[in-house]
Amino acid sequence: MTSTQLQKITKAPQTLRDIVQDRMREAIIAGHFAPGERLVERPLCDQLGVSRTVIRETIRYLEAEGLVEIVPNHGPIVATLSWNQARQIYDVRLLLEGAAASACTLAQGTGFGPKLTEALKAVEAKMDDTEWSELLQATTRFYELIFLEAGHTVAWGIVQRLNGRISRLRALTIAARNRETSGMNHMTSIHDAILSRDADAARAAVEAHITDAAKTAQGFLKVSDTEHKNG
Repeated sequence: MTSTQLQKITKAPQTLRDIVQDRMREAIIAGHFAPGERLVERPLCDQLGVSRTVIRETIRYLEAEGLVEIVPNHGPIVATLSWNQARQIYDVRLLLEGAAASACTLAQGTGFGPKLTEALKAVEAKMDDTEWSELLQATTRFYELIFLEAGHTVAWGIVQRLNGRISRLRALTIAARNRETSGMNHMTSIHDAILSRDADAARAAVEAHITDAAKTAQGFLKVSDTEHKNG
C-alpha cells in the first residue's frame, strides 16, 4: 500500500464568524465605532452581509474580550476604556511581558534570533501605515514569539484574552508625538537585549516600554474620562 504524504496545515482557514469578528474588532480598535456607541444588529447585518445569528455570536465574543458591553434595556454598546482599567492592563503586561522577555533570553533556541528579527522588521514595515490593523497584528506576533519561546504559554493565554483592549491602547499611543522614546525604539531594545541573552536588560527594556506607553495613554484617557463625566 502506497503511503501518501499530506501537506501540513500551518494555518486553519477562517470561518465566516472569524472574519466578522476580525472586522468588528478592527473597527472598534480603529475608532470607527465610538466608545458608548450602540451596535445595532440590522445595519451591521446589512453592512457585512451576514445573518443576525453571526452578528449576535460576534457581539458575545467581543463582550468576552472586553470590547463590547451589554446594557440592560439598551443592548450592546462599544465598551468605554477608562484609565483605571488601562492602568490594570499595563500592570498585568508589566509583570507578564517582563517575565517572558527575561526567561526568553535563556530559553531561546538557535533558530529563534532570525525569527524575532524578522518579526521586528515586520512591525517596522507597517509603522507608517494609515490603517493600523496590520501593524497591531505584527506587534502581537512579535510578543507571541517571545512568550512561546520562553515557554510562558499560560501567560500568553492571559494576554490573548486581554488583546482586544491591549490593541485599543496601542492604537491610542502608537502615533503619539509626545513619547520620550518611540514604540519602535523600545521594541528594538527588547529585541537586542533578548538576543544578547541579557535577562536584566530585557526586563528593563520591557518595563521602560510599558511605563512610557502607560504615561502616554494616561493623558488620552484622563481627558476622555473627564469628557465622559462632563457629557
